[in-house]
Amino acid sequence: MRFSTRLLLVQLATVVSVVLVCAVFFLLLAVQQLRAESESSALNIARTVAVDPDVRELVAAFSEDPGTPDAAQLRDGALQALGGDISARTDALFVVITDDQGIRLAHPNPDLLGQVVSTPFADVLAGKEVVDWERGTLGESARAKVPIYPVAGLRPVGEVSVGFETASVFDDLPAVLAAVGLAAVGAVGLATLASVFMRRRWERVTLGLQPEELTALVQNQAAVLDGVDDGVIARDTDGVIRVCNATAQRLLGARDPVGRTLAEAGVPTAAVARIDALAATLAAVDIGRATGVDAGADADGIPIDGHLLYLDVRAVRRDGRELGDIILVRDRTDLIALTERLETVRAMTNALRVQRHEFANRMHVAAGLIDAERVTDAREFLSDLVERGSVDFPVENLDLVSDPFLQAFLGAKALETGERGVRLGVGDDTQIHGAIRREEDVAAVLGNLVDNAVDAAVHAPAPRWVLVSLLDDGDALVVTVADSGGGIAPGTDVFARRRSDAEDDAVHGHGIGLTLSREIARHRGGDVWVIDPGGPDGDGAVFGARLPDSVGGAGR
Repeated sequence: MRFSTRLLLVQLATVVSVVLVCAVFFLLLAVQQLRAESESSALNIARTVAVDPDVRELVAAFSEDPGTPDAAQLRDGALQALGGDISARTDALFVVITDDQGIRLAHPNPDLLGQVVSTPFADVLAGKEVVDWERGTLGESARAKVPIYPVAGLRPVGEVSVGFETASVFDDLPAVLAAVGLAAVGAVGLATLASVFMRRRWERVTLGLQPEELTALVQNQAAVLDGVDDGVIARDTDGVIRVCNATAQRLLGARDPVGRTLAEAGVPTAAVARIDALAATLAAVDIGRATGVDAGADADGIPIDGHLLYLDVRAVRRDGRELGDIILVRDRTDLIALTERLETVRAMTNALRVQRHEFANRMHVAAGLIDAERVTDAREFLSDLVERGSVDFPVENLDLVSDPFLQAFLGAKALETGERGVRLGVGDDTQIHGAIRREEDVAAVLGNLVDNAVDAAVHAPAPRWVLVSLLDDGDALVVTVADSGGGIAPGTDVFARRRSDAEDDAVHGHGIGLTLSREIARHRGGDVWVIDPGGPDGDGAVFGARLPDSVGGAGR
């Protein structure tokens, strides 16, 4: 049985139980009220009869007579007529009048006149009024007994007993029962409608999930949100964040995001704009597909606080009902850094391949001289190799770079640029006294600046060149990269991120290279900037970069 059905039955059982308890309680109150009304009526009638002057005088006269009153005389007496008249007018079961000995002076049954009453009368003759339910010769009744005092005396000389039949007392009970029953049925009906509405509301709010399923869902959500490296944000249809894991808060810098919108949570404007754009694109996509319609991941990423973030927005729907969307935040900074490292390795591998090829050619020359028995020439050739060392990289002034990492890196880049018709050189003012550390950041920033300079130079007329100058400033590495390209067009922001599918206009930087380089440098406390934009009438642009904590002590 579904939980909502069980809940409905429990609610109905609770309501029925409460209604039954209330109905019984009201019925008891109604019975008590009817009893009290009948007792009060009997008492009032008895008091009225007891204070009647004629009754007081006649009863006092019978009480003064020591003998027993004659029954025949009582049947035709004034007291019997008075009692019968009062009983007829008040619908009382009986009106009984006695003397101080309890002898009936008036009674509905004339045969009992002159006899002692069947119920106790001592308390009444002692001056007390008695109201009670008793069984007498006429059956059970609600009765009131009131003492009768003489006109000029303080000692009771008789009593008046007025009673109402039990059936007459509860004549109104069926109507009360019907009213209580209708109220109970109405209450149960309203409770049933309310319970059905609550059940439907419950199933709508919980999407038909049962408590066990909700528990499993919470467990799965906690496991997924805390177990993935990606940031996850869930928003409702109003854009209010309902779920946000710690990774998303850290990457986007969100503050107490749950219950707020992205902007209210302090998410950077660039990220909010990109998410809104993706959400708008998602809204235009065919929604007839399954839950989790993908609007397409952000192709370029957004640099935020030294991280390159990729955003993905997906719609969440269940049974054709739109519930909001899910925002996935992926940190691709490490991936880009790894890509740069692999690019460096690839460049160096190509350089080693060229060196190996050149070295093999030289060995073939030496072997040829030996095979031709030109031993003297072979010795001279090998001696020359020993003096000149290994194969030189095609980089002018490379000997000014003392760090082996930078030598290898610039040499590998020179081989690549040479294949594109661009000559790579080192500036005369290059001077580095220590060893390079944080090679990944240096390779990423320097590699991007060189690649962008080569891209600009290849579109310029010959001679095509790129000049790199390297200086150390304490523990900081200062880099300048100049090229022979056409410079930066006025009004162009080379650090503005452009989509990877944008047309390459041969301007320095496209996509995310320069933007990411600046983010990497600023994350270390440095920066990347344009020293000279150049122009059509002069040389190309000149870029500068400062990378703190990138130069250590001399040597390695």
